[in-house]
Amino acid sequence: MRQGHQSWFFPSRPVILGSSAIGGPFEAEGPLAEDFDITHGDLMVGEDSWEKAEKILLEEACDKALEKAGLQREQIHFLLAGDLMNQIISSSFSARTLGIPYLGLFGACSTAMEGLALGALLVESGAADYVLAATGSHNASAEKQYRYPTEYGAQKPPTAQWTVTGAGAAVVGRQGRGLRIQAATVGRIVDMGLSDPFNMGAAMAPAALATIETHFRDLQIPHDHYDLIVTGDLGKVGHSILSELMPKHNVMVPLDRYLDCGMLIYGDHPNVWSGGSGCGCVATVTYGHLLRRMMKGEWKRILVVATGALLSPISYQQGESIPCIAHAVAIEAEPDEEG
Repeated sequence: MRQGHQSWFFPSRPVILGSSAIGGPFEAEGPLAEDFDITHGDLMVGEDSWEKAEKILLEEACDKALEKAGLQREQIHFLLAGDLMNQIISSSFSARTLGIPYLGLFGACSTAMEGLALGALLVESGAADYVLAATGSHNASAEKQYRYPTEYGAQKPPTAQWTVTGAGAAVVGRQGRGLRIQAATVGRIVDMGLSDPFNMGAAMAPAALATIETHFRDLQIPHDHYDLIVTGDLGKVGHSILSELMPKHNVMVPLDRYLDCGMLIYGDHPNVWSGGSGCGCVATVTYGHLLRRMMKGEWKRILVVATGALLSPISYQQGESIPCIAHAVAIEAEPDEEG
């Protein structure tokens, strides 16, 4: 099952039985609005704190994915989830509500694909029949923790990104109809010495490059194998950097097949600076927009490379640089759906 040094190839091709995307009010105004299962007009989601609102989004994503998979909570063997809050409280408190055996993850914005890869591994190995992978973020809770409280109204540079208010989840099973998980590549930490939390795209782009390079090398597939390669949330700045880095490192991915979730979710909206970010960014774009387009037959094979900046408020305040990582998951259509 292991191929090369840090990739997994799944012979049984675990199936994504159901996926969901939940969004906030700003996301409901974006170009991908129709790809959300539920959107909320209230940023508080009827709760009395941003953090409680984030928990609700995550619980809704899990329940909607289960509904679409035709399964009950009791049938899921493991919940794999994480978020951006201290001690991943959104995920842990959601797991308390869901009552599913729980493995907490922290990969920052890479958590969606970290969870999906591990979920496929559990199913492939026989350790589980059904796994639920989920993650989410909330603009106000993340801003309060990592930067400045929203009410402060701090000025941001053009390299900054807008944290997505949203959550995504996917149910992975051994059998059934749906899109298949073919392979995954686990990333290494890449730290280029950047320390600006308002320029995470530049910090994370080299990590994305490292994982993409490794994925093709480990699996011994050509660089044009995928109909689409999409990074997690590099935004405009990181997307531009990675587009320059790939050919310099002889990764000849056709650039017309390379997109970024952080650029897709809000389009050209001027108020998001470089684009979207947060755990909810790659989760909602992948489990909503990308998988729906695959089900319609627009793409046969995609590689989702979720990037994460593994800083904390403490590390930033102590002047540390930003360790970054990227995890990649290859998703393919059923043979009879490929036409």
